[in-house]
Amino acid sequence: MSTTPLPTRSMTGFARMNAQLNGRDCVLTVKSFNHKALDLQLNLPSPAEALENEVRKRLRSWISRGYVQLTIQVGRNGANGNLQLNEPLFQAWLAAWQRAAVLAGANDPPELEAALRVPGMLSEEDSSNPEAFAAQLLEALDRLLAQHRAFREREGAAILQDMLQRAATIAGAASVAEELRADAVQYFHNRLQQRLADLLHGQTLDPQRVAQEAAILTDKTDISEEITRLQVHIHELKLLLESGGEIGKKIDFLLQELNREANTLLAKTANTGDFGLRITKAGLTMKAEIEKMREQALNLE
Repeated sequence: MSTTPLPTRSMTGFARMNAQLNGRDCVLTVKSFNHKALDLQLNLPSPAEALENEVRKRLRSWISRGYVQLTIQVGRNGANGNLQLNEPLFQAWLAAWQRAAVLAGANDPPELEAALRVPGMLSEEDSSNPEAFAAQLLEALDRLLAQHRAFREREGAAILQDMLQRAATIAGAASVAEELRADAVQYFHNRLQQRLADLLHGQTLDPQRVAQEAAILTDKTDISEEITRLQVHIHELKLLLESGGEIGKKIDFLLQELNREANTLLAKTANTGDFGLRITKAGLTMKAEIEKMREQALNLE
């Protein structure tokens, strides 16, 4: 019975939204990039600072891995706001101005515009409901993170399709190497006999010695174990890609194993004539595709 694959998500994502939260104009932005773990960086305004723990909890419920930057900008309180004069500060400012005028012998009236520009002279009376603001902010955050997840799933699906195609290319190259293996073993055996005959100049060859030398050469050049392991890893890789979900680290591990077997295959078939060149070509194809897949896997959650 087939099962529906889980969505595969990229760690790279972006989402931005405007929201009216209890009369305040707010802008919420989230950006994420690939990272080995979950690293949360928050930029919260003072009205939302008390919600930091809950905001982090929400982020962890939506995102499991990556470097995440969340910025929340909160505007003025709109119709619910009311600018208030800081009367004690204004009285102090006015007294200081009057004293300065006496000392300077000036009769000019005080400049009210200058007084209003003094930091803290005007303040916004917040008549909003803190509980309502908190509830609306968290609800908006969930909507933002849903958009962010959808973005990451679209990117993840594209990466997944690319990796499936590359896995098929790797499987094809491994099949080519397997087809060449049997012929290559016989080729190496015949070549050994010819070399021994050339060295002995027509002297009788000891069949047992030929068999020993052939066994040694076969052991050094036979790639059957590497082919078997490549096929097992490729099968597991396809199953993993088809299952979806949080597969980034698992894929990276399998690709390391594939790369190790491809390296051994190349080492065994170096300088082994035409068969070796054809197997080397297949091995290099595998390595090129593995490297491209590893670059893609680094961005998967």
